[in-house]
Amino acid sequence: MKITLFLPVLDEINGVKEIFPRIKKEWVDEIVVVDGGSTDGTIEFFENEGLKVVRQQSKGICGAYWECLEVATGDVIIPFSPDNNSIPELIPELVDKIKQGYEMVIVSRYLDGAKSEDDDFITGFGNWMFTKIVNILFGGNYTDTLVMFRGFKKDLVEKVNIDQKGMPVFEYMLSIRCARLKLNVCEIPGDEPPRLGGHRKMRPFYNGMTLVWIIFREFFVSPNKKS
Repeated sequence: MKITLFLPVLDEINGVKEIFPRIKKEWVDEIVVVDGGSTDGTIEFFENEGLKVVRQQSKGICGAYWECLEVATGDVIIPFSPDNNSIPELIPELVDKIKQGYEMVIVSRYLDGAKSEDDDFITGFGNWMFTKIVNILFGGNYTDTLVMFRGFKKDLVEKVNIDQKGMPVFEYMLSIRCARLKLNVCEIPGDEPPRLGGHRKMRPFYNGMTLVWIIFREFFVSPNKKS
C-alpha cells in the first residue's frame, strides 16, 4: 500500500520551516505539494528539499485536492496542514490504522481529550454543530467531520461518487457520504496546535453557509442517498 502525503500551501513559510523537518521521509512513499500562489518563499523551500511543487491552476483548497489526486500515485492520500495545525508525529499511527483496512481515518480534534488550540468560539461551535448534524441526518458516529488531517483510500473518492462540480468542501463531503454508505471509518485523537504565521484562509460565515447548502443537497436531492 503506497502512501501519498498531500501538502496544500499558500504563503506558509513560517509553518513549513518549523513543521517539515519533523516529517520523516520513511513514513510515506511520496509527498505532493500543491501551492496556491505563494510569494513568501514557500515554493523555493520545498524545491530546495528536492520536492516537485504543483503550481495550482484552480482556485481554493478544493481545487488543490483535485490537482493532488491527478498526480498522486499513492493508494492512500493524507492531507496535512503544514502551518502547525497538524501534528506530524501522528502520521505513522494514521498509516497503521489505514493498513488495518479502514476506508478513512480521521485525526479528530475532539476525541478522547484532544483539543483545538486554533478554535475560537464561532469555529468551535460550528465544528460541533455540523458534526452533530451529520451524525443525526446521515447516521454518522463522528466527533470531527471537518478537520483536514485524515487518511483515505484514493479510490474512496470514486466509490462515494464525489465529482469536481459537486464538491465545495472535500472533507465534509467525504464524511457525509462515508456515513451514508456505512463504510469502515474510524477516528484517532489528535490536538490542533495554533497555526504559525500567515493567516487563516477559512471564512466562518461563507464556509458555514456552504455547509448548510451541502446538508440540504445531500439530504434532500443527492442521487447518492442510501436506499
